[in-house]
Amino acid sequence: MASTDVVDLILKDHRRMEDLFRTMRNAEADRARALREFADLLIAHASAEEDEVYPALRRYKNVDGEDVDHSVHEHHEADEALLALLEVEDTASDAWEDALEELVSAVNHHADEEERTLLNDARANVREERRAELGKAFLEARARYLKDGCGSVESVRARVAAAGD
Repeated sequence: MASTDVVDLILKDHRRMEDLFRTMRNAEADRARALREFADLLIAHASAEEDEVYPALRRYKNVDGEDVDHSVHEHHEADEALLALLEVEDTASDAWEDALEELVSAVNHHADEEERTLLNDARANVREERRAELGKAFLEARARYLKDGCGSVESVRARVAAAGD
């Protein structure tokens, strides 16, 4: 049976994003398809974290609220980098390659920090049953965002604009 531990679920998404980066870096691959999947996954993942996981983690005294705030800020940076890539039409262009590397840098930096801080803190300080509850809430929120086409250029543009307000 698949784990519902929120930490495991977030890590699984991070690994899938890494796989999609490898595909998008491959000039022989269907980069546009990989980008569509990546955009949906990134936005659904970040939105579900912000809706369900981060508010819960903020309540634990051994989880640093500044780490939560920093993670939200890094989500916004990743959103901006994703939007820049989605707006480049030619997947064989230098502009696409440059925008992809900006996105890879932003997302990998965030995932690395989140894994070393928030996720380690959550595993150490949040009981297993609560992590499973958070995992279910995370999956439900993530599924709602995916159903709504959250990774479309219009949706990402709206998310970036909302973060700027």
